[in-house]
Amino acid sequence: MSTLRRCRLVGIPRPARRASVINSTRSFTTTRLSAQDQKPRSAASRHLRRGFFVVKWTAYLVASTAVGLLTTGAVILAHDALTYSSKHVDRVPINPLALHPETGGPKNLPIASILVDDEEDEENKKLATRPKLVIVGGGWGAMSILKTLHPGDYHVTVIAPDTFTWFTPLLPSAAVGTVQVRSLIEPIRKIVARVRGHFITGKAVDCALGDRLLEVETTMPDGSKRSLYVPYDKLVIACGSVSSTHGVPGLENCFQLKTIADAQAIRRRILDNFETASLPTTTPEERRRLLSFVVCGGGPTGVETAAEIYDLCQEDIMDYYPKLCREEVSISIIQSRDHILNTYTEHISKYAEEKFKRDDVKLIVNARVKAVHPGKVVYDEKDAGGTVITHEIPTGFVLWSTGIAMNPFVERMVALLPNQVHKKAIEVDAHLRVKGAPGIYAIGDASTIETSLVRHVLDLADQCDVNHDGQIDYNEWQVMVTKIKQKVPLAEAHLQHIREIFDAFDSDRDDRLGLNELTALLQDISSKITTLPATAQVAAQQGKYLGKKFNYLAKHETTLVQNQIIDFDEAFFRPFRYMHLGSLAYVGNAAVFDFGSTSFAGGLIAMYAWRSIYWSESVSARTRALLLFDWIIRGIWGRDLSRL
Repeated sequence: MSTLRRCRLVGIPRPARRASVINSTRSFTTTRLSAQDQKPRSAASRHLRRGFFVVKWTAYLVASTAVGLLTTGAVILAHDALTYSSKHVDRVPINPLALHPETGGPKNLPIASILVDDEEDEENKKLATRPKLVIVGGGWGAMSILKTLHPGDYHVTVIAPDTFTWFTPLLPSAAVGTVQVRSLIEPIRKIVARVRGHFITGKAVDCALGDRLLEVETTMPDGSKRSLYVPYDKLVIACGSVSSTHGVPGLENCFQLKTIADAQAIRRRILDNFETASLPTTTPEERRRLLSFVVCGGGPTGVETAAEIYDLCQEDIMDYYPKLCREEVSISIIQSRDHILNTYTEHISKYAEEKFKRDDVKLIVNARVKAVHPGKVVYDEKDAGGTVITHEIPTGFVLWSTGIAMNPFVERMVALLPNQVHKKAIEVDAHLRVKGAPGIYAIGDASTIETSLVRHVLDLADQCDVNHDGQIDYNEWQVMVTKIKQKVPLAEAHLQHIREIFDAFDSDRDDRLGLNELTALLQDISSKITTLPATAQVAAQQGKYLGKKFNYLAKHETTLVQNQIIDFDEAFFRPFRYMHLGSLAYVGNAAVFDFGSTSFAGGLIAMYAWRSIYWSESVSARTRALLLFDWIIRGIWGRDLSRL
């Protein structure tokens, strides 16, 4: 409806109506022009406000960063100013026997009954009177004991050839420069200081069991060797193992990956091979040989090393070396069984194999290395018909990672003790005590928990045969099962259906087991028991177990002595039980996880989960910080390709 019409309807006179129409039209025109005028002004205002917002918050960020840096610098400066002092040490008390120890023992060697720092303060004087706990080794088991022990309970001495402990699961990463070796190590003296312990750099080589003297060989700066005796009340053997040779000749031409020195040597060889392969004077045949990497063994160490070498080629060699080098690289894994990672679930093994197949990493399964020569690896492989065919791989790098064998000191201890029949480690009972050696314990790769029940058949029968009729009825068998689980906890998984087991070996169906039937039953169970794997996880749990046991013993020492209790372990402490927390493996920008009943594998997300778990399990807060920086640096700037 028009303005004029609306005016007529409300009764406004005609002249007034015309004036109203003119005013309304003018007002509308003015409003429309004003709105059109304000549009560009509003857009400019919005841009101005946004620009001011960005500038303001950028200034805030720069100012806060500057303040943060200045504050951090001031804190560091104040810390240095307040903590630095010129410390002078004068007239440190020391026992003359510490400087000139008495000699004795079977070999008439110096006996370090008093160490040079035993009397330097009152706390050390008190500790010198405590039981002497000597730990051989500086690995996972030994460090777990040190982290669990209560300070002040024992006079602790650690003996190891290296002055540091290291995080073994990340050695493959250190071998190619993904992380630096400094990020994996922690000085043993810093860890042992928590219990005010002592450290001796050397190797245990022998033991005088009757005198409770441990023979230690030390190396002088000029390379000469000196030996001494270290007395002990309790001795823990945690010196680990060495790689098994399987009788293969030429292993001096291989690298191993068990120590920091091994990782450093591998890194130098890999970079040397790429540098030589880049020279214009290198022939094509020699270049292919230099860039052929062979890993003997398809376990976690071998698989992770192959994956790390592949990552190095993809992420750094491709960018900084002639691309011909990357084209000529070949990586091979030789495995004696059907699958790699055979201790993991079948799903995990297949995932890793498919991943390596996509990455063009050659898997040679059902093959055995026959010999290793300076420039080639010879191996036997069975074809589909079962015929053994011998092959050769020209190579410039060979990693040997195929099982474990006894450490020389463990081998010597086995020779000294009776009833030690295991070929790879020293045998211990369920309380981790070395059989036939009171006061000596063994953990980690150096030990294996006994699985034979047959050797206990007479003791078990004597303890459980209540009516002394020479046979075991079902009620007595139930009691025997409880005792078996105490003696050999690993048998517990095979004693779930005890009625069925009893009936299966009751051959004459008289509802009783004779000695022969009982022996056959125990032998059958023993054959099914699987020993614990030689992993860092097992060693760490065993070390923690021993630490708690020693703490309990120290707390109740007076009561035990008053009651003349000799077998403390059997009377007061539970046997060791292993809890499997899962297995991990890195397979090149991906990772696999095996948690027994549950397993999964994946790409980038799984890899970061793998990193997170290893980061949290690292040796100390310092190494965790260094590891984090290493991964950030590698992601931004790549690996350090320097040969150091």
